[in-house]
Amino acid sequence: MNRDDLIKDNEYALSAYHDEEYGVKIRKKVWIVTAVLTLLTAVEVAMGVYLSERGTITWQMVKWGFIIMTIFKAGLIVMEFMHLGHEKKATKWLVLAPYITFILYLAFIALTEASYIFDVDWRY
Repeated sequence: MNRDDLIKDNEYALSAYHDEEYGVKIRKKVWIVTAVLTLLTAVEVAMGVYLSERGTITWQMVKWGFIIMTIFKAGLIVMEFMHLGHEKKATKWLVLAPYITFILYLAFIALTEASYIFDVDWRY
């Protein structure tokens, strides 16, 4: 039995070929995405370390900053490293919209329910 991926005139084998210039472009994009993710993580850590001890920005704003940056990082990872960014716009939203909705719902529940801890009357 002949393997069809070894046949020279096979269109699949020809379409999988990439030249060195394309490889350099892909590697450059991977490094840029990695640098952006590293920068966002460093900003999140710095916010957690420095802004939690100072009264300049409310902790509620810091939490929302974490949530927004985390959603952005998750979307960037899905778009680039899971190759969803190369799909059509409708397919991107078909995959991302349920996840974004669910994450925002969880964030809303976590932030609103956490504020009710101090509203309980413990003097029974």
